[in-house]
Amino acid sequence: MSFYKVRNPRNGEIDYQFELLSEHTIKEKCTALRTAQTRWWAKGIDYRILVLQDWKKSVLRHKEAIIQALTLDTGRYRESVLEADLIEKSIDKWCGIAKNYFDNQVTKTSSIPFIEVQQSVMPYPLVGVISPWNFPLLLSLIDSIPALLAGCAVIVKPSEVTPRFVEPMMAAIAEVPALASILQYIPGNGQVGAALISAIDLVCFTGSVATGKKVYQAAAEFFIPAYLELGGKDPALVFEGADLDLASSALLWASTSNCGHSCLSIERIYVQAQIFDEFVEKIVAKAKQIKLAHPSVNDGQIGPIIAERQVEIINDHLKDAIEKGAILHTGHAQCEWKDGAYWCLPTVLTNMHHEMKIMSEETFGPILPIMSFKDKAEAIHLANDTQFGLSAAVFAASWEEARQVGNSLKAGAISINDAGLTAIVHDGEKNAFKYSGMGATRMGPAAIQRFMRQQAFLVKKAPIASPWWY
Repeated sequence: MSFYKVRNPRNGEIDYQFELLSEHTIKEKCTALRTAQTRWWAKGIDYRILVLQDWKKSVLRHKEAIIQALTLDTGRYRESVLEADLIEKSIDKWCGIAKNYFDNQVTKTSSIPFIEVQQSVMPYPLVGVISPWNFPLLLSLIDSIPALLAGCAVIVKPSEVTPRFVEPMMAAIAEVPALASILQYIPGNGQVGAALISAIDLVCFTGSVATGKKVYQAAAEFFIPAYLELGGKDPALVFEGADLDLASSALLWASTSNCGHSCLSIERIYVQAQIFDEFVEKIVAKAKQIKLAHPSVNDGQIGPIIAERQVEIINDHLKDAIEKGAILHTGHAQCEWKDGAYWCLPTVLTNMHHEMKIMSEETFGPILPIMSFKDKAEAIHLANDTQFGLSAAVFAASWEEARQVGNSLKAGAISINDAGLTAIVHDGEKNAFKYSGMGATRMGPAAIQRFMRQQAFLVKKAPIASPWWY
């Protein structure tokens, strides 16, 4: 029996461990889930909605335990409450979408008058969800809930960095036996994730580009679909005439929320030269008001850096930028060490250029590198000069002007006169561009279609000979 030891991000102590499942055990679990899925699908959408509504009630009974576990997992409280609060809304939203989806199956006449086309769908039996450490609960459910309603069984492997919430979540699932037979959470490391891919029918992965490529290659080997939501280096463009008070507040939040641990964080800010100094002055003043959530989890706004590996990346990016001429206005040149944990205040940098790692590689920290541009053409060029294309933001004198600029940006979701809206508004359908992802939208009504295979029944009702026969 092998155990994985887990570090507490607020004090650095190893205070939790979990058993690493063997490949044989993983396959046994997957076989049981796939067997139960046939009954789950056969019972119909109304039954699945009732079961998920029962799960919602069970989750609410375990909500405080889930919040406590998430807080230990991540070292932050406010975002943990937000994650737990979103469960109820997510279940209700997807139940409504799923009901409408199955109500809309159509029958139509084909191009051949005596052949009728009856459209149907068949779910993938077992969906595997591999979720990251930055929003452990939310990003484990964003794919799982629609997959369950589609009629799939689901097995979730959260990140080994943040596994504590699995226990209270599984306790909530166990209270709904119909759900427990088709939904499992298994904590595990990369080896567990690799074993999982060999035993499922479709994989949804959220995480880094490097790991996403490995997942994609493994999925290809086993000939299963892979939906990948990967890294970002999201740009924001601020044009002359924009409301700078609004823009600076929005961008401060979008760059530093959850300690910048979000794939859709704003990681590059481009400001038109005429307003550059004024904008920097405003955002620096606001950034200086933001405090660390230390010594108490209820203090300040910025929690600790969750994963130790991220400290190395943030420090490397800051060191590289400063050595290449970046000017530090707030924060520190390296992450702080306090009481066994790593912290990073909002860090505003200017005198930036694209030869710096911090302008091209994903930093995943509360860093705000700001660079000036001359005109619209240069702004668009700088924003698109990246291997990523997850999301972006544009601020201008009017929403029409900002929208026009957004048409030229190669990213999946563009916030207009605000930033990071895709973290809050999940109704729009979008695809990741470039190395930020692969596959159909995970947001909006169309997202449920990812878990379905289309079937067409070509029905001849008239007892006549077809003219193309011998």
